[in-house]
Amino acid sequence: MAVRLGCIADDFTGATDLANNLVRAGMRVIQLIDVPQGGAEQPLDADAVVIALKSRTTPASDAVAASLRALEWLRAAGAEQIYFKYCSTFDSTRAGNIGPVTEALMDALGTDFTVATPAFPDNGRTVFKGHLFVGDVLLSESGMRHHPLTPMTDSNLVSVLGAQTKRPVGLIDHSVVAAGADEIARRVETLRAQGVGAAIVDAVSNDDLVRLGAAVKGLPLVTAGSGLAIGLPANWGFEPSPAAAELPAPGGHQAVISGSVSSATNGQVREFLRGGRPAFRVDPLRVAAGEDVAGQALAFAAAQLAEGPVLVYSTEAPDAVKDVQGHLGVAEAGELVEQTLARVARGLVELGVRQLVVAGGETSGAVVQALGVTGLRIGPQIDPGVPWCAAALPGGDTLHITLKSGNFGGPGFFTTSFDRLDGETA
Repeated sequence: MAVRLGCIADDFTGATDLANNLVRAGMRVIQLIDVPQGGAEQPLDADAVVIALKSRTTPASDAVAASLRALEWLRAAGAEQIYFKYCSTFDSTRAGNIGPVTEALMDALGTDFTVATPAFPDNGRTVFKGHLFVGDVLLSESGMRHHPLTPMTDSNLVSVLGAQTKRPVGLIDHSVVAAGADEIARRVETLRAQGVGAAIVDAVSNDDLVRLGAAVKGLPLVTAGSGLAIGLPANWGFEPSPAAAELPAPGGHQAVISGSVSSATNGQVREFLRGGRPAFRVDPLRVAAGEDVAGQALAFAAAQLAEGPVLVYSTEAPDAVKDVQGHLGVAEAGELVEQTLARVARGLVELGVRQLVVAGGETSGAVVQALGVTGLRIGPQIDPGVPWCAAALPGGDTLHITLKSGNFGGPGFFTTSFDRLDGETA
């Protein structure tokens, strides 16, 4: 089976978000955790391969180096087009990493132009006149303005990306997109002639992304959130098919690990607690004081798992997070929480958990690395942008796992996800 599309994602939940949309459009997808050692295995049983990096908040030079390693591997695997995936809220600092990685990939591929759009209308992310909206508000007025690592205070994506790149950044506005793929292609050629290297593209509906997908068929590189993925598979003749999302039947205990501080995940934690279900809160200050908080969480879970899903969480409101960061430091607080939740994940699997929901990009990265997971087969969608996946554990068992971006999912996600898995694979 030929690898048509090679994808580089800047975090782990974003990778599954992208893979989910490709599967929904009919591609069989394998997600790899970081760049595999050695050359690409041939042949790969996939139409698309997504390499999940943990590069969103690393120094720009590290993000560039990791992305170029991923590119080299994907090209060796035969990928015909490269897709650089970032968050639908365009998470970055003024120094990167979206701009530096984009330009490094362009240079390596020998291309002078690419597109950029984080639009994902199914999850309320739309771009109009170059401005990113989260639901009904501008990005700069959304909860992302309080993000502890990448606060987003400017919704003008032409400005945001332009501050990170050496190449000029242009705009393909909605009037062009609505006119169809041919008009988009003509606008691309006009921008190229003007020396523009990247263009933010408006999209307010899935139809816009489908039109854009057709227009960028010949580009060596596209950059986007996960939304553009719905418009690309048709370029190779793929159509939606349930077979693309087939996974083995699930078994074992159920658990949720939540490290995200997003508004959506805070709501999901509150909903779980309102239902009276068992939950253990990880307090970073207790961890820093030397308490065995992970051990306490596992002892709590061991007594509850037979009754249904158990939640272990560090999720807090922004003010509480800032208070902890004030005591411990931003990086130190994040590292303590990630390592504690990673240890909890290992312990839960040892206790027989084989269905695991993980909330938060950084948390997801720490968990899959702690579990020794190197690859995922992408399965059915739970909510827009969030699929169930199957992973082979080092001992040979199958773990069903979902890696949820903090901003995604409805209020009841932590319980409805398990119902969805049973319904899809029974």
